[in-house]
Amino acid sequence: MSAAEPLLRVEGLQVHFPIKRGLFVDRTVGHVRAVDGVDLAIDRGTTYGLVGESGCGKSTLGRAVLRLVEPTAGKVVFDGTDVASLSGEPLRAVRRRMQMVFQDPLGSLDPRQNVESLLSEPLRAHGLGGGREGIAAKIRGLLDAVGLPSAALRRYPHEFSGGQRQRIGIARAISLEPDLLIADEPVSALDVSVQAQVVNLLEELQQRLDLTYLVIAHDLAVVRHISDVVGVMYLGSLVEQAPSDALYDEPLHPYTRSLMSAVPVPDPEVEERRERILLAGDLPSPANPPSGCRFHTRCPWRQETRCDTEAPPLRELAPGRWVSCHWAEDIRDGVLRPKSPEEVAATQGVSVRASGAVNPETDALVQGVDTPVERR
Repeated sequence: MSAAEPLLRVEGLQVHFPIKRGLFVDRTVGHVRAVDGVDLAIDRGTTYGLVGESGCGKSTLGRAVLRLVEPTAGKVVFDGTDVASLSGEPLRAVRRRMQMVFQDPLGSLDPRQNVESLLSEPLRAHGLGGGREGIAAKIRGLLDAVGLPSAALRRYPHEFSGGQRQRIGIARAISLEPDLLIADEPVSALDVSVQAQVVNLLEELQQRLDLTYLVIAHDLAVVRHISDVVGVMYLGSLVEQAPSDALYDEPLHPYTRSLMSAVPVPDPEVEERRERILLAGDLPSPANPPSGCRFHTRCPWRQETRCDTEAPPLRELAPGRWVSCHWAEDIRDGVLRPKSPEEVAATQGVSVRASGAVNPETDALVQGVDTPVERR
């Protein structure tokens, strides 16, 4: 998708987990399509933000890039090398250049190792840092880079706050001087004030160490602040990709438009006037995704002519703007108008009361509709 050769290129990546059933002999009765044909590219020195609701496959994609989970199909081309085809020592050598910051800072750190041991272990495993004195100097430099005192070396993960533990995780990730850093929800488990500190730290390290980032998150404000390009995932597939400002100013895919409409605006007058796009129905199961466009069961702009039967390809509408929707131009130009939540819900067998509450006799939900609160 870029004229220059990107540092990371993902082509048709699929990760399917088998569903097994049986009393004595397990047999595969289906697959969970966690990632189902994703294409993306990340240029050197840039930040790619990947967003989407929980369960859409963001974290699985990040782990598949590092081969922490095995891809079912597709290519992961890192600096001209197909990582998906490597094994043994070649894979180990490439992994040194691709590191990950995990979502849970406490769960990703060995509770039986102190900080000195946690940071020295990868250096020794890859033969970096020289002897004991060289490794000790390297560790002190890492702590200084992430804003932790040298006194932290003898302490264990449980003795730190959540923000400090995430800084340790970042220090461990950059200890091997990688080219690509995958940050999986790096601030979701932290307080808001600490989130800003960690995001600023990531930006500072990127400039200092010339890092390339794949940031996986569901916090749209964080993604806009840190990302150059943003990709939006829905049910295992990429539905839109665009430069950060362009995507936030004018989202083209119906799912992206609904996500952006849910972001609160600090101005009360603007918040009162702006249009909210409400989605009807539950998120479909990745084990049995809908035919055609995967979003058509919840889409306010659904058209029966193509949406139900024909899967839309990810196509380029403008330079750098990719969208997977048959009617993106008509939606952008206002030719098609969105249906109300009641109309969309009716097609899925869901009835909505006039008060905005969902009929309790149905199992599906109309998301984003508030139930009135009776004040006494």
